[in-house]
Amino acid sequence: MQKTFGFDLKATDGKARTGVISTPRGEIRTPAFMPVGTAATVKAMMPESVRETGADILLGNTYHLMLRPTAERIDRLGGLHTFMNWERPILTDSGGFQVMSLAGLRKLTEEGVTFASHIDGSKHLLTPERSMEIQRLLGSDIVMCFDECPALPAERDRIRDSMELSMRWAARSRDAFGDRPGHALFGIQQGGLEEDLRGESAAALKSIGFDGYAVGGLAVGEGQEAMFGCLDYAPDMLPVDKPRYLMGVGKPSDIVGAVKRGIDMMDCVLPSRSGRTGQAFTRRGVVNIKNARHADDPRPLDETCRCPACRNYSRAYLHHVFRSNEMISGMLLTWHNLTYFQDLMAEMRAAIAEARFEAWEAEFHAMQALGDIEPL
Repeated sequence: MQKTFGFDLKATDGKARTGVISTPRGEIRTPAFMPVGTAATVKAMMPESVRETGADILLGNTYHLMLRPTAERIDRLGGLHTFMNWERPILTDSGGFQVMSLAGLRKLTEEGVTFASHIDGSKHLLTPERSMEIQRLLGSDIVMCFDECPALPAERDRIRDSMELSMRWAARSRDAFGDRPGHALFGIQQGGLEEDLRGESAAALKSIGFDGYAVGGLAVGEGQEAMFGCLDYAPDMLPVDKPRYLMGVGKPSDIVGAVKRGIDMMDCVLPSRSGRTGQAFTRRGVVNIKNARHADDPRPLDETCRCPACRNYSRAYLHHVFRSNEMISGMLLTWHNLTYFQDLMAEMRAAIAEARFEAWEAEFHAMQALGDIEPL
């Protein structure tokens, strides 16, 4: 078993990159999509099923787990991997994004954030040091430093103040993380859509030194065009020999555009959330299985897909179970969506390795534009 954390960049095609992140719990092929297991579960999925989709790593949520069942309880029960029956790598966010989204329920100071639990109203103080402690108790393989993330659009002074606070918190997170062989700490670049502030943030993070670097503060209301504009330069400011993680992204077109611009890792709740509401991602765009036109359709969602929903069930059946509010409906579509996202990553890895990413990207967009009205 590997004893250290490392990143091996295997090939590039333009700015797109493919490689392997090594951890004691297994390898992570990049570009990688991380399914989100907010409360120690990927909703509507068994861990074994998530692995079958091709996922190498899951994301856990510090904020939710610190409140329920608590990090201390998970630690007593053997750590998050044992608790949720997932023995491969786990990345945990710092809790900062969720706390910042509480708006009137929080108070921000230099020390950290005091907030009221959305569950029972109890008061908590989350600091860089406490975030590192919680993630240590969980046993996370990849730990995210504690940061502040303002919603966009925002005034430049607000973005600067937030970025500078996040950099001070990054240094405190580094100190509190300490020396933990086999575990990695990622810094988070901030700066909104301001290129010079992004540059200042990247310089600060590199001077502190991290095992990987995230592009934070995007997918928070700015839109795809603005996000891509930022990604045209932000990843280039980060070390070439470390993984680059775009947090909270996204739709398939977001993911493809991010990989094109040099991103290695992504996460999003979209595949599972959409699956539970009847939306399926396919190579020809999004299918709303609740639409009446699927009621008599014997075809699978996607004839090329390897997931159980496509192999074993018709659109008519999926339409029926959604209309009937049967639990299996969200399970099957979540399984399909996660499979689609993992297959998308595998296709990009192969295209980059074979220096044909530009042609693959053109074909991806052409297929998505066809839509799903006509038979496959």
